[in-house]
Amino acid sequence: MSAMLSIGVVTIAATIAAAPSASAIGGPCGSGGSGSAGSMTGSLGSLTGSLGSGSAGTGSLANALPWITGAPNGALPVLTGRTKAIEMVTGPGSPNNTIERFNVSGTDLGIMWDNGLSGPDHDVLMAFGDTVGDCDTPGDDWRSNVLFRSNDTAIADGMKIDSSPLDGPNHSKEIIPGFGIPGEFTTIPTAGISYGGVQYIRFMSVRSWDEPGAWTTNYSALAFSTDNGENWELDPATVRANTEGLGIPGIPALSPINSNFQQSAFVDGRDGYLYEYGTPSGRFGKAILARVAGADIRNLGAYEYWDGSGWSPRDTDAVQVIKAPVSELAVQWNDYLNKYVAMYTSAEGNLVIRQADQPQGPWSGTQTLLSGITLPALYGGFMHPWASGQFLEFVATTWDRYNVIYMRTDLNGLQMASSDSRDRPDPATTGEARVLEVTMPEDR
Repeated sequence: MSAMLSIGVVTIAATIAAAPSASAIGGPCGSGGSGSAGSMTGSLGSLTGSLGSGSAGTGSLANALPWITGAPNGALPVLTGRTKAIEMVTGPGSPNNTIERFNVSGTDLGIMWDNGLSGPDHDVLMAFGDTVGDCDTPGDDWRSNVLFRSNDTAIADGMKIDSSPLDGPNHSKEIIPGFGIPGEFTTIPTAGISYGGVQYIRFMSVRSWDEPGAWTTNYSALAFSTDNGENWELDPATVRANTEGLGIPGIPALSPINSNFQQSAFVDGRDGYLYEYGTPSGRFGKAILARVAGADIRNLGAYEYWDGSGWSPRDTDAVQVIKAPVSELAVQWNDYLNKYVAMYTSAEGNLVIRQADQPQGPWSGTQTLLSGITLPALYGGFMHPWASGQFLEFVATTWDRYNVIYMRTDLNGLQMASSDSRDRPDPATTGEARVLEVTMPEDR
C-alpha cells in the first residue's frame, strides 16, 4: 500500500529529507548482497527496473512504489516504554528468511486473522500488500499481494512463518490479481476473516496513487478461499464500485455507500454477526459500520448499517462510529481489557488504539502504542488474533524499511472506559518512549 503517511506536508518533507536517498543506498530491493542488506542472496538490482506483467501493467518500479526512498535494511529499533520491537517478520534480517524462502524482500501490511480450522490446519493467515522480490528479474518480481501462514502458538517472542501459497520454487504467488479492468493498477488486501472454514479477504483495486496519504480506487470486493488460502476466487456480486463503468459483469448497482467501504476491518461480534467497518480510500476518512450474518457475507443486500441508535437495512442511514481520520483500521476483541480494540494510524503518524464495549461504540479516546516520533514513517498496525492476556502482539510497517515489524505492548494500566473520550498523551512527548538504538541484521 502507498505508505506515505498523511502527517502534514512539513513533517513528510522533513522525514524524506532526513532519509537516505535511493541513489545512496540502492533501490527498494537493495543494490547487492553486502552491508546492512547482507542477508539477501545475490544482487537485487536497481530501483528503475521496469515492471512487466501483472495487474499493474508496465512502468518503472520507482513510479509503482513511489513512497519507498531507501532499501529494506532490517533495521530493528530498541525502544523504551511499554511497546517493544521484537523482530522483522519480512525482509532482510527476518528470522523467517522470506527472501530466500519466498522471494519477498520488501512488503507491507500483514493483515492477520484466525483461519477457523482445527488440528494441524489451524493457522493464522497473514495478507500483505505490494510486494517486491528480486529486482534483477523481469518486472522486478513485483506482486500486488502475497499470503503467509503461521501456526506458531508461542507468539511472545516472534512469529514463525510456516508456509505460503507458491507458484514456483521459493516464490510466493500473487493470490488476488483483481478483475483486470482498465486502470486497475494494483489490488491490495485490507481485511480478512474466516467463516465456516472459508477464508474471506476484502481487497481494494487501486486506480492511482495521488498526493501523500491519498489514492483513488476503482472498487473493493471480496475474494474467498476454500483451501486455507492456497487458491482464491473473486466474487463480482460483492463489488462495491467507487466509480461507474467498471465493465465487470454482474456487479451490483453503484451505491452512495460504496465510497465509504473501499477499505475495511472485520471482527466477529460473537453474537452470530460478522461486523465490517468501512473507510474511504486514502487516510483521511471516517469509519462506518455494517453487520451481516456469517452465511450471508457475500450477499450485499443482507447487510445492515449502524444508524446511531439501531441497525438499518438502508445503507444511506449509516453514521460515523470512529471519527476521521482513520487509516488502515483493525478491530478485535481483547480479553485483558475486556473491550473491543480499534487500532489505526492517526493524523500525527502515531499507531493508536480506542476501546469500546460494543462494535458500534461509543469508542474511547485514543492511546498511543507507537509514536511517529520514535518510529518515523509508521503505518498499518494489525493485531495478532491469538494475542491474549496482558500483552498485545501486533505488526506495523514503515515506508523507509518497507517491511513488517513484529511488536509487543504491555496493556497493564491501559484499561479505559468507553465513555472516556479524552485522548491520552503520546508517550514519546512524555519521555516514556524513546529509541535507544537501532540494530542491524549483522549485529543481532
